[in-house]
Amino acid sequence: MVTAFVDMVGFALLLPLVPLYATRFGADAFTVGILMSSFALAQMISAPLWGRLSDRLGRRPVILTSQAMSAVAFVIFAFADAVWLLLVCRLVQGVGGGTMSVVSAYVSDSVGPEERARGLGWLTACTSAGVMIGPAIGSLAISAGLGAESPGLIAAVLCVLNILFAWRWLPESISEHAADDREPRQRRSIRHQIGTVLAHPAVPAHSLIWIYSAGMLAFFAMNGVMALFLAARFGIHEGNIGWFYVIVGLVSVVMRAVVLGALVQRFGEVRVLRTGALLLAAGMLLVPLATSPLKFLGVMILVPAGTALLFPSTTSLISRYADPREVGQTLGVQQAFGGMSRLLGPVLAGAVFQHIGQGTPFTMGGALVLATALFALRLHPGEARKQGGSGGPPSAEA
Repeated sequence: MVTAFVDMVGFALLLPLVPLYATRFGADAFTVGILMSSFALAQMISAPLWGRLSDRLGRRPVILTSQAMSAVAFVIFAFADAVWLLLVCRLVQGVGGGTMSVVSAYVSDSVGPEERARGLGWLTACTSAGVMIGPAIGSLAISAGLGAESPGLIAAVLCVLNILFAWRWLPESISEHAADDREPRQRRSIRHQIGTVLAHPAVPAHSLIWIYSAGMLAFFAMNGVMALFLAARFGIHEGNIGWFYVIVGLVSVVMRAVVLGALVQRFGEVRVLRTGALLLAAGMLLVPLATSPLKFLGVMILVPAGTALLFPSTTSLISRYADPREVGQTLGVQQAFGGMSRLLGPVLAGAVFQHIGQGTPFTMGGALVLATALFALRLHPGEARKQGGSGGPPSAEA
């Protein structure tokens, strides 16, 4: 949890600054969308490979390697003076960020199935706290006159400290006996697993991956243009944009750390997933109607409340359906599909923002998530159990 928190502080330091720096270097809204999506492209390609590698070699070395790559990306950002350097930064950062599936698999290794959603909720509460604090640190560093390069250097230092922390205190989550059982011949290839998700979307685990992907598409489309939306409509700039992320992050932390576990215990993961999708859709549909920063925040808090319920519940259910020998790889495939959404979302949102209207990306994203909520009605509460190897085609009984 501490490792994930410090990692996300560094990531979030840069998140709202990339679009603003890019426009300063002459990029338009569509180019900003490409920059934001480049992270997702690298993450999409690397996530299944990291997951498979962690199944074979262990979670710990993969997590440490990703932190080192993130530190390199942040140094590049600190000294970037052109759009292409921002692109290099995002690509390197995306490869390092492909280990989110490994972090989720670490939780799966460490807690039982019934506590998995709560464990993932606590983990993502830490990452949400990082998202809340990181942008504020970046804005404060710039406001204090430390220079445009200071956020990147601060993020790089945090990564180095995180590597030292994890090296000393983060143990391996896969036991030696379990690692011996994870031979390559016992597992499906990444290509085969992706193919079964595409060919058999009705399988519960595959349906969950598609639900996750649709939610991610809408959420990252919103993130891709939110800074531009705030700047165009309310005059928000680098010095104060971080505080919007603080408030949104605070809501996310409370939801994931306090509310999520209690709701899952009482209503089950499937019902919580549906509720999260509805809240996320409502927040995005209402954003274009905001006429002041305060009203924007009033409706925007529905978004972190929705994602706090939707994404951990989805990941928990997928891990319960996965073959125990392929948890890292299966969650990597989930992240690959989510990565495609992260790739397409900002690009589409940037084009729509530039050519159709400032509020249209939010409306379209909200409509997509609402459709996702309807798709989630096919899932039946109480049916999700640990289904080793259920990622294949549906059986005759199904």
